[in-house]
Amino acid sequence: MKKWLKAAKEKSMVTVVLAKQTLRNRRGEGYVDTGIKILIAVVLGALLLTGLYLLFNGTILPTLTQRIKDMFNYKG
Repeated sequence: MKKWLKAAKEKSMVTVVLAKQTLRNRRGEGYVDTGIKILIAVVLGALLLTGLYLLFNGTILPTLTQRIKDMFNYKG
């Protein structure tokens, strides 16, 4: 019984020390930091998708369509 009480006391002391260290810790990320990171990622993603959309619609698809039409309209 004494061993069990001693082990429980030591375990509770370790838990208290860890809780105090966790509460004193000021290095963590805040909500504002995380929100700004998410906002930057969304904006960059939207810019990337817009650029790809313009590239495909303006450059790649018209030439591809023309090449396909030329390929099937062969009169040789």
